[in-house]
Amino acid sequence: MIFRPSFLSYLHPRPLLHHLPSKLWASLCTSSCRRFSTEGHTPQPVIGQDSVEVLGQSYPRDDFTNVVPKILEKVGRDLHNQTHHPLWLIKERIKAHFYSSYIGRWGNPLFSVHDNLSPVVTVEQNFDSVLIPPGHASRKRGDNYYLNRATMLRGHTSAHQAELVRSGLDAFLLAGDVYRRDEIDASHYPVFHQMEGVRLFSNHELFSKVKSGDELSLFERGGRRTPQKQETHTLEAVKLVEFDLKHTLTRLVTHLFGADVEVRWVDCYFPFTHPSYEMEVRFQGDWMEVLGCGVMEQELLNSVGAANKLGWAFGLGLERLAMILYSIPDIRLFWSQDERFLKQFRVQDIQQPICFQSLSKYPPLHNDISFWLPDAKDGFTENDFYELVRSVGGDLVEKVSLVDEFIHPKTGRRSQCYRIIYRHMERTLTQQEVRLVHEQIERTAETELGVQGRY
Repeated sequence: MIFRPSFLSYLHPRPLLHHLPSKLWASLCTSSCRRFSTEGHTPQPVIGQDSVEVLGQSYPRDDFTNVVPKILEKVGRDLHNQTHHPLWLIKERIKAHFYSSYIGRWGNPLFSVHDNLSPVVTVEQNFDSVLIPPGHASRKRGDNYYLNRATMLRGHTSAHQAELVRSGLDAFLLAGDVYRRDEIDASHYPVFHQMEGVRLFSNHELFSKVKSGDELSLFERGGRRTPQKQETHTLEAVKLVEFDLKHTLTRLVTHLFGADVEVRWVDCYFPFTHPSYEMEVRFQGDWMEVLGCGVMEQELLNSVGAANKLGWAFGLGLERLAMILYSIPDIRLFWSQDERFLKQFRVQDIQQPICFQSLSKYPPLHNDISFWLPDAKDGFTENDFYELVRSVGGDLVEKVSLVDEFIHPKTGRRSQCYRIIYRHMERTLTQQEVRLVHEQIERTAETELGVQGRY
């Protein structure tokens, strides 16, 4: 279950499905939503008049299709699987910690790792399978990338959680690229990467080391939901699962941040866990949220054939951890192919501390754009404008912010003014080339969004 910091508003060499039973491997390989191997050529995405082609599969277009070429260009890049990329380093550090700390009964790693599942999922996988109800605000077309009404680019890696539990897995880590229409600044990007973990317990596994554990049970009848537990869980079971969860995650952040790290837990709400928590660590004098977690909703487990088990889940954003641990100031840098950036992460030991040495800070240029909004009530959203700016300006755009709003006292028409900050990550921009991009944004906003310019 992924709990990206902004996920609260959303309601966070290539290893391939390690230690997977052969039966499960066969079933996953036959799914229509699996990524083609990137050992060879990755098919280029194509947005046609009637269909969208992604990873060699064709999906019919309809009135919900809103994915754009600049987003599809990122599909298949798999930064988290590129050796010595900073996101790969963070993923590998987490994986190595779980591999070495949690060993199964036969001496193999307890947690399997899944980091190559296709980002193309069904709407049911992305929402229904994690108990996000129909009509929920997080399903809005303006917040997601839809191939059509039934298919989308996943908004979180939890879209695969149900299928993995249904296959019989009790402990796994899941990592991948996710896609979300979002604001534009140094810490937000429409493609980012998440990693999550799930651990399930049977009655015997949870209580085997507890005195008189054979007299205890995961479940009770006639119970009620309280802030401490779900209606079907016993308080004893929840407290043991909660302890295991917090102990596991405290060990993880100690591994990442060092033995002296301070940790605190904050109660919160997620639709797929109860009770739920956010973990914060004290870093350079400030408390920072690094992940979310909780006891999995029993309804979710019941629906995938794990009704006799109780479990926990956690999720985190790889970019967020990398920006903190490696002092990377701008999320766009993760997509850079500048050798000056990449060479800083080619280390012999993945545990080696790295402090990113900033590339020369090229000066920013900013231009404002003002326009009257269309009359139609639902004809314009801020995310539509952000998406348009990204499509035209690409990674030249560092930040877009709404700086002024105006309502005409007589006509009632609404006007907005946005400030767009341009900065190239690898060279100095000229005002002349920025002006060409800015004028293209102005023209495209009028034709695509129906706004009327005030410039």
